[in-house]
Amino acid sequence: MINSPYQIYQQSSVQTANGGQLIIMLYEGAIRFTKAGIEGIQTRNYEKANTSLKKAQAIIHELIAALNYDYEISKDLLQIYEYLLYQLIESNMKKNEVMAHDVVAHLVELRDVWKQVIKGPVSSETRIESGVK
Repeated sequence: MINSPYQIYQQSSVQTANGGQLIIMLYEGAIRFTKAGIEGIQTRNYEKANTSLKKAQAIIHELIAALNYDYEISKDLLQIYEYLLYQLIESNMKKNEVMAHDVVAHLVELRDVWKQVIKGPVSSETRIESGVK
């Protein structure tokens, strides 16, 4: 049962989000849990690290489940997600925060690409300003 206003807000956000927004929410959750795992490793709170990194893995499994293989890019994303899962597992087993930092960097980059995709086509003026041809 949901009691807190924040939990009600979160549930409402998920229920009203479109597909692209849900993907971004998944990336943000994976980033948040991976960072929490890094913090757990740094503070030697290995229970927190383990729990957080496993939650990040679960989110990446959801991203894999959401792939639509009608598009060629899905095969590439699958390879990236499998790499991220491997890095998270290794980071958790070895309590190595460097691998988890690598995962965060990739997730941030992927999330930012999805944000651009959701915004729609980029105008020629925006392309010139951002250096994209």
